[in-house]
Amino acid sequence: MNRLPNTPFVILGLAILVAAAAAAEDLPHVVVLATGGTIAGAQPAEGDPGYKAGSLSIDSLIAAAPGMDKIARITGEQIASIGSQDMNDEVWLKLARRANQLLATPEVDGIVVTHGTDTLEETAYFLNLVIKSDKPVVLVGSMRPATSTSPDGPLNLYNAVAVAADPAARGLGVTVVSNDDLFAAREIQKTNTTDLQTFISPNRGQLGEAYYGKVWLFNRPINRHTTSSELSLDGVEALPRVDIVYSHANADGTMVEAAVAAGAKGIVLAGVGDGNATKPMVDALAAAAKKGVVVVRSSRVGSGIVRRNIEVDDDTLGFVASLELNPQKARVLLRLALLETAEPAEIQRMFDEY
Repeated sequence: MNRLPNTPFVILGLAILVAAAAAAEDLPHVVVLATGGTIAGAQPAEGDPGYKAGSLSIDSLIAAAPGMDKIARITGEQIASIGSQDMNDEVWLKLARRANQLLATPEVDGIVVTHGTDTLEETAYFLNLVIKSDKPVVLVGSMRPATSTSPDGPLNLYNAVAVAADPAARGLGVTVVSNDDLFAAREIQKTNTTDLQTFISPNRGQLGEAYYGKVWLFNRPINRHTTSSELSLDGVEALPRVDIVYSHANADGTMVEAAVAAGAKGIVLAGVGDGNATKPMVDALAAAAKKGVVVVRSSRVGSGIVRRNIEVDDDTLGFVASLELNPQKARVLLRLALLETAEPAEIQRMFDEY
């Protein structure tokens, strides 16, 4: 009669395997959607400061951050493989729709989006306005390419997965993890070309910290986002054109007139100070507003609030004040608002609430 050798040990081994599989099934399921960026960048040669963004696959990024399988069940999808300087509407719409599709299923507990840092704040704010779930959505990037001597991407990704897997992160809207810090999508801003601590929230501060898989929350966003947002991509195949014009000493109206001629439905002023500009530029913006182009005043300064009717008579000219939103984020909100209305007063309400 044949018998299994060491039968008790075989049974014990099988029991351990079954228990391990069951434990893995109990972990939150986090989907990583990759778009490219420096976090997936590769240098042509070791030690070379240059690199090509978006060179590595999502599987490579996940493999480079060991230990994430202890905090979540992770699956990955490649949405795009680009540097974020090339981020575009096609990728935005694809990313938002896939994220909403995944979040609507009970099998998915959270999403991480890998992204280049150059336009990360714009994508994060865009998703913050159009995601229709309270489940965590976390954007993450890096300042050093994956092949550098000391890449920051793996730990950033590890911490982002930890946030996406944490039930306490529900209801925060879209967030960003960078260099152990946790930020709200609306508040984050890139401030340095190469420094690892490039991201800050200049007006309201960070939401908390994400440190080696542990999450600490300091506060919560108060503006409308995700499930409370009236803005939607339902039936949307294209976003309206909105251009940013930059104010400077001796500026005339040429950039404004060019934007109108190119078919802009909205113009954001990256103004000096509290959203101001030279008289010729303001006159050109006023002329554009009379033609039905929605004009939003923001500031090139980097922090502070652009309020209504301080130095510029917004009521008379029909302008919108961006409040805390910098020019690039004001452009994001204006493009989505224009899908709903072209009334400056109604769009001002949206800037007040979002």
